[in-house]
Amino acid sequence: MGSKKILKRSNQFRHYIMRNDIYIAFECPKTWKQEVKMNVTGIVSIITDALFTDNGRYHIVEVDHEQKMSANRIKMQKYRKLIECNVFEKPPKFIWYTTTEYRRKNLQKLCEGLDCNIFTVTDFH
Repeated sequence: MGSKKILKRSNQFRHYIMRNDIYIAFECPKTWKQEVKMNVTGIVSIITDALFTDNGRYHIVEVDHEQKMSANRIKMQKYRKLIECNVFEKPPKFIWYTTTEYRRKNLQKLCEGLDCNIFTVTDFH
């Protein structure tokens, strides 16, 4: 494919495949960007798995593959902080992709009050 990027850890492959599932499911958005850093200097900083816009609204993609739920909790706290800091003109939509129904339910709790779609592997395969 012409890529010269070397992936160091095999568990990253699954993460990239899951992220690509979302890219395809949302019909390959033209504004799609991977690993986007969002920050308010001195207050909060986070790197999204992917980000795209649709009708002027940000869609933030997070892939939950083999990561501790406490890490997801911290991510959502950071996103809430970005919202509080008025980083977005319109409230963003969150798109999570996880591995099990149990994890989906935990993510739903973390995303309470936010516009969020949470998919599992069985939704696409």
